[in-house]
Amino acid sequence: MKTAVSAAKEASLSLIFADFKEITKARLSISVVFSAIAGYLLGAPEVHWLPILLLAFGGYCMVGASNAYNQVIEKDLDALMNRTKNRPIPAGRMSVNQALVIAVVLTIIGLVCLYILNPKTAMFGAISIFLYTSAYTPLKTMTPLSVFVGAIPGAIPFMLGWVAATNDFGIEPGTLFMIQFFWQFPHFWALGWMLDDDYKKGGFKMLPTGKKDKGTALQIIMYTIWMILISIVPVFGFTGKLELSIPAALIVFILGLVMLFFAFKLYEKRDNPAAKKLMLASVSYITLMPLVYVIDKFL
Repeated sequence: MKTAVSAAKEASLSLIFADFKEITKARLSISVVFSAIAGYLLGAPEVHWLPILLLAFGGYCMVGASNAYNQVIEKDLDALMNRTKNRPIPAGRMSVNQALVIAVVLTIIGLVCLYILNPKTAMFGAISIFLYTSAYTPLKTMTPLSVFVGAIPGAIPFMLGWVAATNDFGIEPGTLFMIQFFWQFPHFWALGWMLDDDYKKGGFKMLPTGKKDKGTALQIIMYTIWMILISIVPVFGFTGKLELSIPAALIVFILGLVMLFFAFKLYEKRDNPAAKKLMLASVSYITLMPLVYVIDKFL
């Protein structure tokens, strides 16, 4: 009998943990933490583990809170879409109040952790949550400009790490912000292209022209070009303490060209497989590019 009770408890805990990962979008939150830590390593004169742990934990809490607020606001729309209808709230496994408690607790813990690092870091974290929940989320059903608004909190993590390490905002974190800002557009429009039919069920307007057409593909190409150009600016010595060697700049440039190649392929084919390849290329870019920057600093 004990074994059956124990197994039931384990299954229940496993489900609770799975729902927590879903409500906080664990994979997305971890990728954001990765960007923030990369920014910290780029900015820190000396690397200390306590600030990294505070940044990682506080960053996860802040992103997790944003995602929980988002799922509370969009619970009815999530129920209409195939990719989101099994989320904890629309599936009935979690109440709105429970999700709100999680969101508020994570917000408080996250802000405290980031404030311990320095007040500027906490301020940018708070701005990120506010923009994501109060501007980006409601705009998704109103205008494709929501992607532009959403790109602002989406670009903060890379910058946030530098601010956490230096307690300073200047040209260096600004450059990191701009790289990730322009990256958001090809990434999310490729995703929006793939999921266009599902998004339409929820009333979301994600593509810039509202259609899977040449206009959308052309904008993807243009934003990818801007991303490539800004990502190699540090090699020219214009960005203060944020530096990049010529070999590292060439690697970053090539990574960007790979994305641009798939952006042109999407323009040529205008189909979901091409959009998926671009989306995967964008994920590879945002994973490898910060690593190149960090390795280049410490070599």
